Amino acid sequence: MQKFLSLVLLAASVWTATAQVTVELVLDQEQFLRSESLPVRLRISNFSGQTLKMGADRGWLTFSIDNADNKALSRSGEIPMPKPFEIESSKTMSIRADLMPHFDLSKAGHYTVSARVSVPQLEKEIITDAKKFDIVTGTDLWKREFGVPGQTPPEVRQYVLQVANFLNKNKLYARITDASGEKVFRVFPLGLVMSFSSNTIEAQVDGSSNLHVLFQNYKDTFVYSVIAPDGEQLIRQTHEFAGDSRPHLRIEDEGRIRVNGGQRRILLSDLPPPRVANTNEISERN
Repeated sequence: MQKFLSLVLLAASVWTATAQVTVELVLDQEQFLRSESLPVRLRISNFSGQTLKMGADRGWLTFSIDNADNKALSRSGEIPMPKPFEIESSKTMSIRADLMPHFDLSKAGHYTVSARVSVPQLEKEIITDAKKFDIVTGTDLWKREFGVPGQTPPEVRQYVLQVANFLNKNKLYARITDASGEKVFRVFPLGLVMSFSSNTIEAQVDGSSNLHVLFQNYKDTFVYSVIAPDGEQLIRQTHEFAGDSRPHLRIEDEGRIRVNGGQRRILLSDLPPPRVANTNEISERN
């Protein structure tokens, strides 16, 4: 299901722009696995001295992606646009979009992305600086077919754990596909992983077809994730050694799975979020 662009109104900080309107394209990372979300943020800062009305004209905002040969990629469908909005003077508006579903990024390689914004009131167009990113292929570490609960006729999908290396760091990904592996429903990173042995990565599917993954991300800590058949991440926790006891997955009665051994470290980044008011053991470390 596509997510529409979201608008977030941000307070503008100290005046540093030399133009009336500035536009900046932001990527939070430089490497993406094929079919993973490719989120971008567009920051539009208004120092024109007047309120600008944006988004009323068709094609006021366009994104372009070029490959390593400087050839523009074809676009597959229209990127959802926000409703018309206004930016007051000395304010900044942030627009978010996921570009992966709308461009053919099936081939690994180097790419650049830029955006063009039209400002009719000022009779000007602004093209952002191009941002570089890489599309990489992952190495399959583990696969498991499963049946989607409640589907008639029965639907078979596949969980795949993949690892990709970038800047000498290994990142673990979860991929959900159809049984053939051709149709991809969701790809997202689970986190950094130390190595690929059975001692550092465990994976099991429970009786409700949820994927449970426990992997070692640092010397003393492990990440525990639970992913539903539709790709939603239900649980994300951090566990660590407790003396000589280390965390591991344990299968219980009726196909239930939990983390056994070690001890949990509560983080603000946990899913579901922790109840901050009810504990004094929360850490800010990710």
